[in-house]
Amino acid sequence: MAETIEVAAADGRPPATRTQHAIRLLVLLAACGELATPADPAEAVKAIRSELRLQAMDFWMRNPDYLADELVTLVEAGEIQASFLDVAWSLLNDPEPDLRWYPMPRWFYGAYEQLDDAFALLETYGLATLKRTGRPGYKSQRNQFFLTRAGASAAVELAGEPILSWYTKQVKLVKMIAGDDNGQTLKDRQYQQATYAGTELGLDIAPIAPHVRQRFAGRHTTTAASAAGGRA
Repeated sequence: MAETIEVAAADGRPPATRTQHAIRLLVLLAACGELATPADPAEAVKAIRSELRLQAMDFWMRNPDYLADELVTLVEAGEIQASFLDVAWSLLNDPEPDLRWYPMPRWFYGAYEQLDDAFALLETYGLATLKRTGRPGYKSQRNQFFLTRAGASAAVELAGEPILSWYTKQVKLVKMIAGDDNGQTLKDRQYQQATYAGTELGLDIAPIAPHVRQRFAGRHTTTAASAAGGRA
């Protein structure tokens, strides 16, 4: 499972391996999938029924600065507790999230990277399965991704691994950020970032860590100004 796929590496770092991609997909299916139905493959226990949604959530898994920005936005909107600001700050400054940063290129529907190789690895080990409907190349084509019972067990085991448990922790934040929004809604949210929206087709979407740090600086300035006004 040490094969690699051709992914351009930013700042000279090694490209993500096929196994790393597969692990991200596995934990996303386990944490963010809906319960399977009797109409689904017999071995399926969870499902993500939209590739657009899966790609959007994978983008947040791979880009901790964009994930941090979403956390700050939700705190400011009063939708989550202020303590998540500490989590967002850690995503910007702790070395571990940065080591898991792997940019995605932007295409017509936003951040997108071919999933076939990584998902084929999960299928080989019986951890997940894929169902395609419609005709290839047409808008009617739809991919649905299923987690199997074996895959669910593997995801639980990952949580106990000292190194790989990072993925199971990170995916909890992605699940909270994504909520029940469909893929198009998630993509629309990501397009609200000027850097994301302004990326040329086929190029990697650039980081926004400096922008997010400015948001933190603005919060401190606002707090200090309010305190000074209260003392006047």
